[in-house]
Amino acid sequence: MDSYPQLDYTVIRTVVLVLTGLGVVMVMSSSMATSFALSENPWAIAVRQGAMVCAGLFVFWLALRTHPERLRTFSSWFMLASVLLLIAVLIPGIGTGREEVGSQSWIVLGPLRLQPSEVARIAIAIWGAQVLAGRDPRDWKRAGSGFPLFVLVAGLCAGLIAAQGDIGMALSFSIVVALILFFAGVSWGIIGVLGGVVGFVAAVAFFSGGFRSQRFHVYFDALFGHFEDTRGVAFQSHQGFLSLADGSLFGVGLGQSRAKWFYLPEARNDFIFAVIGEELGLWGGALVIGLFAALACFGLRCARRAQSQFQSLMAAALTAGVVSQAFINIGYVVGLLPVTGIQLPMLSAGGTSAIITLAGMGVLASIARHEPDAISSMQNHGRPTFDRVLGIPEPRTLAQLREESKPARGAAGRVRREADKREARFGAPIAGGRTVRPTASRAPRRDQPRREATRSRGAYGNHGALNSDRRAG
Repeated sequence: MDSYPQLDYTVIRTVVLVLTGLGVVMVMSSSMATSFALSENPWAIAVRQGAMVCAGLFVFWLALRTHPERLRTFSSWFMLASVLLLIAVLIPGIGTGREEVGSQSWIVLGPLRLQPSEVARIAIAIWGAQVLAGRDPRDWKRAGSGFPLFVLVAGLCAGLIAAQGDIGMALSFSIVVALILFFAGVSWGIIGVLGGVVGFVAAVAFFSGGFRSQRFHVYFDALFGHFEDTRGVAFQSHQGFLSLADGSLFGVGLGQSRAKWFYLPEARNDFIFAVIGEELGLWGGALVIGLFAALACFGLRCARRAQSQFQSLMAAALTAGVVSQAFINIGYVVGLLPVTGIQLPMLSAGGTSAIITLAGMGVLASIARHEPDAISSMQNHGRPTFDRVLGIPEPRTLAQLREESKPARGAAGRVRREADKREARFGAPIAGGRTVRPTASRAPRRDQPRREATRSRGAYGNHGALNSDRRAG
């Protein structure tokens, strides 16, 4: 794979676009009945989702045009805004969703529904990378090392997400935090302690009673393939199982799902993977799992090959956030995890979720196209067709980015910067050290014979003088 310098960028970009396109198609298919019941227009939800995806693709394009290092400048403000949103969603009258789905996770802004936990997952990836980049993990206890501050802010955000009732998103957020710490060099022992805290919270939720405890009971029923209350707490999980079973190997056909006719709750959101399995069969479900597995593989490969630790941490965190959420969703649909109520990224219906997820994937793709090998390939052999058509500029190294940010100092400064750009791109001139410079000791120009003799020696004039001294001796 090393012989293909743009491989990470190509795979990540392709996977994101394929998942996004498949998501639009599946939302259209799974929402027809619900949309017709709500507005007598079977395409209303699909059109709205398409508009949100178009906005997300525009943000994706903007992220591709932005150098990843420029995200450092506003990472702290982005993190502060996400914390304030997590606090605001818990205020009665601002946050909503607890009566509908059991978690107070959304802020309604006119026709839009903003989910602050999605924003926090992207913010912790960018801000955490900025705080921990270049830090010594052996000094993690020292206040100025950045690690205590990062753990404190991450713990606060995870607690606020859990307070919303969204345990699944809190778990996905914790996985992002753990992977940032791992790539920053923190030992597995410390990460294990943090994992133990998350496990303790899950155990408390299990023994506390209520609907979360019931979800754990349904989970154990699903593991053994026996549901005790198929018309009560196990209704959704049982219907999901029936949808997957109906799909068999090749599916019942696109748009032919029966579960979406009010049999399967949240068919276009949390359980859209069940509709994919029903309409596209085992092969369709395997395709989705394979795409997310490819995103995980090449996203982490991009993190290893990034040109700075800041970009490496950010790539790992963004990959972990999307992939962990996807496999948690798929896990509870197939009965391997308790139902948590989180969406399937880029596939489930959701307005701001689609925009925020595509923005994060745009940053990941930008990191991939700024790998050292990818930069060298594009600067010497040209940009790929995708970049040229969409007007995405040529990637730049960190040295080139710093040089571009320097203020101009007249014509000499501009000439010097152009020379530095050429040297950074093509290397130093081979004959740069052999330039012959005139000296004051040379004879007058009217003395033609002596001038010709001096010119014949060129750069080796001293060597000729040394031979003359030897002959004289």
